Amino acid sequence: MAERVIPLVDARAASRSAVVPSLLQAPTGLLQDQWGRPLRDLRISVTDRCNFRCNYCMPKEVFDKNYPYLPHSSLLSFEEITRLAQLFVQHGVRKLRLTGGEPLLRKNIESLIAQLAQLRTPDGQPLDLTLTTNASLLARKAQALKDAGLNRVTVSLDGLDDAVFRRMNDVDFPVADVLDGIEAARAVGLSDIKVNMVVKRGTNDDQILPMARHFRGTGVTLRFIEYMDVGATNGWRMNEVLPSAELIAQLRAELPLIALDPNSQGETAVRWGYADAFGQHDPALGEVGVISSVTQAFCGDCNRARLSTEGQLYLCLFASQGWDLRSLLRSGASDREIAAAIAPIWQQRDDRYSQMRSEMPPDASPAQSARRIEMSYIGG
Repeated sequence: MAERVIPLVDARAASRSAVVPSLLQAPTGLLQDQWGRPLRDLRISVTDRCNFRCNYCMPKEVFDKNYPYLPHSSLLSFEEITRLAQLFVQHGVRKLRLTGGEPLLRKNIESLIAQLAQLRTPDGQPLDLTLTTNASLLARKAQALKDAGLNRVTVSLDGLDDAVFRRMNDVDFPVADVLDGIEAARAVGLSDIKVNMVVKRGTNDDQILPMARHFRGTGVTLRFIEYMDVGATNGWRMNEVLPSAELIAQLRAELPLIALDPNSQGETAVRWGYADAFGQHDPALGEVGVISSVTQAFCGDCNRARLSTEGQLYLCLFASQGWDLRSLLRSGASDREIAAAIAPIWQQRDDRYSQMRSEMPPDASPAQSARRIEMSYIGG
């Protein structure tokens, strides 16, 4: 096997200035990018730190005790995050997802959730407010998160076998504590709980069926994610990707599934429902989803933007540069000026990396990842 090479490139400083145009136009909520895609989803990273060292995201050999995390003064305050979120809502955003790193490591995260929960769309509707977590702290925080106004939660869990899970998180964290966090979230009334499993061939693909059996009929939606070439430090190789089509075939060999329609435009997961004895979807048994960004690119209707923990706006999970909104916030710019600066950034967006990857030679995309921003910095 070829030696694993991890390029040590810090792309966090690679940002462009967000420019206030001379003509300030009020937000209409109708922004479209170069491919006609609207802006509907904002993913907000609240910390670049995590207490896991999953090798597909924050491998220990890079993110060690000497890794230079961002100082607290560089992070957006909760008030700055809320202010920007409100401006994105004016531009059409209807869903906010808090990510990290591990967002529950951000002190007093419930206070941010409470602020964001007060935001409303121009027609007075509440936002879909959700959070992605490794659930290591979820059991102790679930009630406070629910009380603050969190709608939903997504848990990252890459296997039920304790030995496999400990190897993957690389900090010897037990799977039982994650399951306790999921149960705590259910107990306090957080609805529509999802569990995301990143599948890496030869590492945890033997956990696919055990995970499906465990969550079938529990009200928790399990989603399988193809191992992606995000960032520059995870040593991604195509032969470690298990295509979703192959995964679904494995599931259908034991558990009858039928295809379901998408819940909404721009949804990343393809939905499959568990079938009853008559071949119809049984809602009581629930569903699974597959996110196939490697083998079945869904760039065509991607409506997501990402805000890093220090206020850089990224337009794609595979981006190498962002736009610096923090400088505008701290320069005294008005809401009207910042909103006007955001609009042309989205309007010039033409990102479609996953579609382009499918047209590259098999060995081209890892080499081109050297300057890409890390997933732990802008969230998944």
